Amino acid sequence: MGLTRNGCEAVALQTFSPVPRNQTRGWEITLSRLVAGTRKLTGDERSVEEILSEHRKSIDRLDAILIYALGERFQHTQAVGGLKAKHNLPASDPEREARQIARLKKLAACADLDPEFATSFINFVIREVIRHHMKHKEQSVILTTAQDKE
Repeated sequence: MGLTRNGCEAVALQTFSPVPRNQTRGWEITLSRLVAGTRKLTGDERSVEEILSEHRKSIDRLDAILIYALGERFQHTQAVGGLKAKHNLPASDPEREARQIARLKKLAACADLDPEFATSFINFVIREVIRHHMKHKEQSVILTTAQDKE
């Protein structure tokens, strides 16, 4: 993935800063097992079916990694949504979203991923997060209204 070219190392280090052990949920153990199964293909003496099978196994592992990572991400955004609702903060933070999009575009370029695809993907994720934040806010209003009636 060549993380040292064009300032990519700094972007990667910023992105992959370690999380204190007591704040992880254990999926990193599963993640490490999934990543451990990845290996390079040699190819010459192998059939097309075998090579396709290896690529597909890698794709399946990477899909699982993405799902686990998104699951953890959404747990954090749910907590943020709860805090925003509790403190009557807006569900959306356009300035942070713009910074995130710019940062992820750089990261995508470093990872040889189409930055436009990365932008579309993160915009989808942001829309879902905002939708969840709005649900938190609605639930908070309902609870506050019910408590006020008591």
